[in-house]
Amino acid sequence: MVDTLTDTQLSIDQFLDRPWVTIVWDDPVNLMSYVTHVFMTLFGYSKERAHELMLQVHNEGRAVVSSGTREEMERDVQRLHESGLWATLQRDDKI
Repeated sequence: MVDTLTDTQLSIDQFLDRPWVTIVWDDPVNLMSYVTHVFMTLFGYSKERAHELMLQVHNEGRAVVSSGTREEMERDVQRLHESGLWATLQRDDKI
């Protein structure tokens, strides 16, 4: 007997296996240097990587700054909020 998955089952399995991501959104309040500093401090990014992410937030309106389990991303969002940044979490949209 061959075990096969239907397209629906495969789609559901892929959806459930997707990690969560933390997104930082652009805001008119925080200075770019501060956002770079927060990324370096909270996530341990190099100055160059933190600067790249900050520019993505500034130019594109948002950037994914971390990925992992839902619980980890909830903690990251909380830490970003405590630092005064606007952040949300969602399932990763890349499959």
